[in-house]
Amino acid sequence: MVSYIDLSYRYIYFLINKKSIYLHLMESIPYDKRSGKIWFNGKTVDWLDANIHILNHGLHYASCVFEGERVYDGEIFKLEDHTERLFYSAKRMGISVPYTTEEINSACKNIVNIQKVMNGYVRPLIWRGSEMMAISAQKNKIHVAIATWEWGSYFDPKLKLNGIKLDISSWRKPAPNTIPWDTKAAGLYMINTLSKHAAEEKGFTDSLMLDHEGNIAEATGANIFFKDDIGELHTPIPDSFLDGITRREVIKIAKSKGVKVTERKIKPDEMKDFVGCFLTGTAAEVTPVSKISEYSFKVCDLITDLNKSYQSLVRKKTAA
Repeated sequence: MVSYIDLSYRYIYFLINKKSIYLHLMESIPYDKRSGKIWFNGKTVDWLDANIHILNHGLHYASCVFEGERVYDGEIFKLEDHTERLFYSAKRMGISVPYTTEEINSACKNIVNIQKVMNGYVRPLIWRGSEMMAISAQKNKIHVAIATWEWGSYFDPKLKLNGIKLDISSWRKPAPNTIPWDTKAAGLYMINTLSKHAAEEKGFTDSLMLDHEGNIAEATGANIFFKDDIGELHTPIPDSFLDGITRREVIKIAKSKGVKVTERKIKPDEMKDFVGCFLTGTAAEVTPVSKISEYSFKVCDLITDLNKSYQSLVRKKTAA
């Protein structure tokens, strides 16, 4: 029995008897050409009708915040945590959300049910509209939308099995006193896109970002962990990038297994002393890394075990 088909990335994803089969597609369906419904300013509208004017402040000046949430077995994982962060991001950006957290939580659940998404992704976003078109946007209406779709693995599953490869970006995370670094604000992702594109052009899957002081920060859309030769984990202090929800959950899982986790500043040349590496994120989940630039890592048992435990956590229905 086929549980769902995912056309959202570059694969058709079948879940058959809890086993996944990925078929490579030459092209994916563009996101503006899909069918179904989107929650838009309090109403459910047809996917193709969820439009905005080209002269909106969110597009021109990046006055937009968003979230990325995973649906497992029909339920959104850590929905309340994501919504809380969405509202925090909006507040940091000077945006007053015209809905309560309860209303957004309910809307997220409703659109997932309407779209019949069993294993996929949810994207709530908030942005300033078109009333003013300049740096100042004090009178602009605040818009809110929520879309959801079936989605499989963020990274190619075949690559994940053996660990993905990362380049080291030439772009650095801005200093924390220059931007609202602890938000999911649209403008913060510009250098991430530049870094990922540059990495892909060189044959890598993703890119490692350094902070403004040259310390290891994160990948372009995921937090990073390293394993040393005595089985302990090391991860950068989230002081210029998001302390990811998945990151926090994986730290809890590791500690529950008796694994020591140290949050600290990590220099790039320290990677020569680590034996394992993995990424964490809502989209990335737990993804092993086999190589970062000239540094190599093994997909060790600890990383595999953390991934299994994380999957058991998010797929409680399946595990039961």
